[in-house]
Amino acid sequence: MSGAPSDALVIFGVTGDLAYKQIFSSLLGLVRDEALDVPIIGVAHSGWSIAKLRAHAKEALAQHGPVDDKAEQKLLSLLRYVDGDYADPALFEKLKKELGKARRPLYYLAVPPSFFGTVAEALAKSNPAGDARLVIEKPFGHDRASSRRLNDVVRQNFAEENIFRIDHFLGKEPVQNLLYTRFANPMFEPIWNRHYVRSIQITMAETFGMENRAGFYDATGANRDVLQNHLLQVLAHVMMDPPTGEESEALRDQKASLLKAVRPIDPNDVVRGQYRGYRDIPGVRPGSTTESFIAVKLFIESWRWEGVPIYIRTGKKMPVTATEVFVQFHRPPRETFGEMVPNDSAHMRFRLSPDTAIGMGLRVKQGGDRMMGRDMELMLTSRAAANRPPYQRLLGDAMHGKNDLFGREDIVDAQWRIVQDILDDATPLYYYEPGSWGPNEALQLISPDGTWRNPVVTSG
Repeated sequence: MSGAPSDALVIFGVTGDLAYKQIFSSLLGLVRDEALDVPIIGVAHSGWSIAKLRAHAKEALAQHGPVDDKAEQKLLSLLRYVDGDYADPALFEKLKKELGKARRPLYYLAVPPSFFGTVAEALAKSNPAGDARLVIEKPFGHDRASSRRLNDVVRQNFAEENIFRIDHFLGKEPVQNLLYTRFANPMFEPIWNRHYVRSIQITMAETFGMENRAGFYDATGANRDVLQNHLLQVLAHVMMDPPTGEESEALRDQKASLLKAVRPIDPNDVVRGQYRGYRDIPGVRPGSTTESFIAVKLFIESWRWEGVPIYIRTGKKMPVTATEVFVQFHRPPRETFGEMVPNDSAHMRFRLSPDTAIGMGLRVKQGGDRMMGRDMELMLTSRAAANRPPYQRLLGDAMHGKNDLFGREDIVDAQWRIVQDILDDATPLYYYEPGSWGPNEALQLISPDGTWRNPVVTSG
């Protein structure tokens, strides 16, 4: 879906941490690369003035943005500011006046989820123009029921084609590269099924903890923070069927089809962990049982993937910061040379961060008279991850009504359905040491199909 570009950008929560670290630098990129030239109206309840907002934006760009004095001056000139309480109708009347003649504004809600419904409803009442677009940050709901209630509210006030549920992970170049590599290279399709693929692993590891966002994270946890959204989207990119036709919804249709086929995760196939010292962080509730690590086993109920186990894990305070997909292939039905070959000998590895790399695990002959081999990994490509901020791509797409990289109502609902039975304290919590690969129980989870393949980071 696309249409006339938005003629104003309104950012609710403009004084917050997300805007400081991500949004201002992305706006600078849009001004520099795509000639963005519409009013950018910041909205917050902070008692600020436009002068303070511009100084704040300038500081954010110095810390997190590229150096471009000309683009920075242009961005600062586009900024406007409206201050007030999100629950006060007077705020939206002031915003309406600031919008002036704009008829196709893009409203971006970089605010806590508890405000999504309130703001969406107030926007529709104060400015009922049908061409307005709404961008909503994750998490979209706290569980399946709250997600559906939120959908009801926003759908009452905005058409589905004008609702953009943002997941910044989808705007990252390496994630797009994963999708492109699969469908642009014909050698993959014949082997991308249960006959050749033995298992799939997805790992998202981070060395850092929650010292800077403990309050938010403690109410969220690893499941809601990255498994329910980021990692299930990566799963869809790895395992979905090719988009068919040229309709703008073709890509999201195939994602939805794949995610709807994922069996809800059984609590017996989950390991939750918390690193020692987590409860000592300011902002964490006493006795918190929020997980900083989660590992799951799941299955897809389709002819293509029936019986293929998928293992996903993510955690804080781990040995490296890296995100990888590891596709393990079946060995031949008979080892021609009578060797004892490891099950994970044949594989493909897609690294999404900190660099972008694609590797293929091969068995090659060792020197000498005997037909004996050793495992090697052929790196097909390895390069630094692209520096284009994901929010620049996503906000630019939303401004032009392009929704390919955004969540659709049925996709978000399918993701909540997958994790609904394992939210909160549905499973035991195990402790692990900072700097380890999580609790030992995660090894037991995957043991029927081998062991975890830990990313090895040599750069980044």
